Amino acid sequence: MDFQVGDKVVYPNQGVGIVEQISQRNLTGESEIFYLLRLNASSLRVMVPMSNVATIGLRRVAKKSEIGTIFGYLERGRCKAPQDWKGRFKENSEKMRTGSLQQVAEVFKSLLILSQHKPLSFREKRMLDRSWQLLVNEVAVARSSSREAVEAQLARALNKSNLKAPLPS
Repeated sequence: MDFQVGDKVVYPNQGVGIVEQISQRNLTGESEIFYLLRLNASSLRVMVPMSNVATIGLRRVAKKSEIGTIFGYLERGRCKAPQDWKGRFKENSEKMRTGSLQQVAEVFKSLLILSQHKPLSFREKRMLDRSWQLLVNEVAVARSSSREAVEAQLARALNKSNLKAPLPS
C-alpha cells in the first residue's frame, strides 16, 4: 500500500498518525524507502520501512461507511470471549495487534461487558482503556469530529446495548 505525505494512517495498537515524510535511507547496507509518521495521540515519530507496511498492518483511516458498521456492532453485535483469563487476554492482544478497527471494537465491547459483571485484571483494564482511546481517536479523525462528540456518539450506541461507556481517562 502506497501512502503520500499528509495521508492519515493507522499504526496498529498505537493509533492514528500522519505521514510527514517519505525518504530513502541506507540503514542495513541496502537503500530502502521509509515513511516517517507522527502519531497523533503521543506526537511520537516512527519510521516504517515501506517493505514492512503489510507486516506491521499500517493502513488508511477507516472510511465513514466502515464507521457506521462499527456503530452497528456496538449497538447490536454479539461478542464472546474465552472464559479463562489467559486465553481471553491472548486472543484480545492478537486482535489489538491487527490494527483492524472492527477487531478493536470487539475487544472493547467484550471487555466492557465483562467489566460490568466482574472486576477486570489490571492488564485487561488497560486494554479496555486502550481500545476505547483507539476507537475514539480513529472515529474522530474519520468523521472530522471532536473527541468529545465521538465519545458521546459511542456512549449512545452502547446505551442501545444496555452498556455504559467508560469514563474518559
